[in-house]
Amino acid sequence: MAKKAAYRKKRRNKTGMLLVTTVVLMMLIVVAVKSVELRDKRAAYALREEALMREIEAEEARTEKIEEYEKYTQTKKYVEEIAKEKLGLVYEGEIIFKDEK
Repeated sequence: MAKKAAYRKKRRNKTGMLLVTTVVLMMLIVVAVKSVELRDKRAAYALREEALMREIEAEEARTEKIEEYEKYTQTKKYVEEIAKEKLGLVYEGEIIFKDEK
């Protein structure tokens, strides 16, 4: 009987070890898969961050141009250009030559 009890104990021990090993392997597989997914997400986020940084730089440059244009529109030179181009106004004594096209 002692041999049977020892055999059962050994068999239970092997079964338990097999179950523990299976669970550990499954956990390793899940961790490995999630790790790959996270790495891919990190790469995608890095690309998105680069694109957004370029977009921010472009918008900052555009903002500077708009601010420069705003300052320019408040100058006398701008007012003169608009008066000549849009309204056809000229200075007194100024002669305008036009093409016959």
